[in-house]
Amino acid sequence: MDDIPKRLGKYEVIREIDRGSMGIVYLGHDPYIDRDVAIKVALSELLTNPDSGENYRRMFFNEAHTAGTLTHPNIVSIFDAGVEGETCYIVMEYIDGGETLKNYTKEDNLLPMEKVVEIIFKCARALDYAHGKNVIHRDIKPSNILLTRDKDIKIGDFSIAHVNKPDDTQTLPMGVMGSPHYMSPEQLREDRIGTQTDLFSLGIIMYELLTGRHPFKSESFSKLVNSILNEEPVPLREIKAELPEVLEDIVNRALCKDLAGRYRHGVDIATDLSRAFDILEGQEEKISAEEKFNLIKELEFFKGFPDEELHEILQASNWQNYRKDESIIVEGELDDCFYIIISGSVKVVKNGKIIRELTAGDCFGEMGYLARTKRTASIIAGSKTSLLKINSTVISQVSLNCQVRFLKVFLRTLIYRLSATTEIISSLDD
Repeated sequence: MDDIPKRLGKYEVIREIDRGSMGIVYLGHDPYIDRDVAIKVALSELLTNPDSGENYRRMFFNEAHTAGTLTHPNIVSIFDAGVEGETCYIVMEYIDGGETLKNYTKEDNLLPMEKVVEIIFKCARALDYAHGKNVIHRDIKPSNILLTRDKDIKIGDFSIAHVNKPDDTQTLPMGVMGSPHYMSPEQLREDRIGTQTDLFSLGIIMYELLTGRHPFKSESFSKLVNSILNEEPVPLREIKAELPEVLEDIVNRALCKDLAGRYRHGVDIATDLSRAFDILEGQEEKISAEEKFNLIKELEFFKGFPDEELHEILQASNWQNYRKDESIIVEGELDDCFYIIISGSVKVVKNGKIIRELTAGDCFGEMGYLARTKRTASIIAGSKTSLLKINSTVISQVSLNCQVRFLKVFLRTLIYRLSATTEIISSLDD
């Protein structure tokens, strides 16, 4: 077993926390900014191998090169990389108490369906961000996705990721690389691969998290390859009848062997999952589209919106109903949605105390929508309440004119809210 170094560069090394095929991971500490870090150290025996050492070294630092260009709340951050004597290391974000999704792919240890939808939604958005930076992960699998202590997710291990050149066509010939059970058909055929490869792998993970079974599980590599290339997985609802059809449709599209039928972008999966989540919650309003349109048209927020843009907003958002005293937002939760009260009222609660009441036409959730921060207060329905829930992912699907008009009103609302808060604080200081 390798001796644990006391220090690597400016970082103190505390203890070993994991060991894998690409290196040893230590818990470290950055004394300059007083934060714990994870330090991945290359395996010395692989570095010194005369046949494969140079290739291993390039692959090891590839993670720093690719993931180091990414800054996203659901991707493990890379802080630093270096060489200390004969030791190569990468310094990254330390996820305290994190565990991989692999623990939740077994039939006797499945997460709630709603949590699975949330996890895949976040993964899809993170991959869409990475793909927008021309980074293809190529090894999306449960053991490379961490579930944090507060049940958020972090995608890690970009060691075989590839950065496409801006003038590329978003595909590349790279040969068979990745984990066979999570490879796409084009990976196994050694065809050119693109961003849709990661989405196929994500579809396999979603299938596993929902059923506890692998869609293409086989006893041998040759049978596995044949299954991924030529066979359709058992439909989700034949395994678990209680799963809704909307989730089966999403998985089927993600696992489509033909690229033309598969999701093209992570945001497309995220959009479908966002809509599915609200259906699962049973919060779709059972009133006609015309009634919904007439109700939002009367709100001050939407004054000046043409009718066609109001219809776009309704299509891109979710209409939700809450009973009196039902929680809408819980303090401390991560959320990126913006809410407009259609009817009824809500209470803003912090530390168990009601600090404000909002009624029809009022908005809340601006900062979470803008910066995806943890909610600083809870929101509870003060009466039977209807809300329009607007997600930052799906609003990007409306027309450009509608997006610009929405952003103008949203920013005006945010400025008003910040000004009102400043006045309250000032009055307390007087």
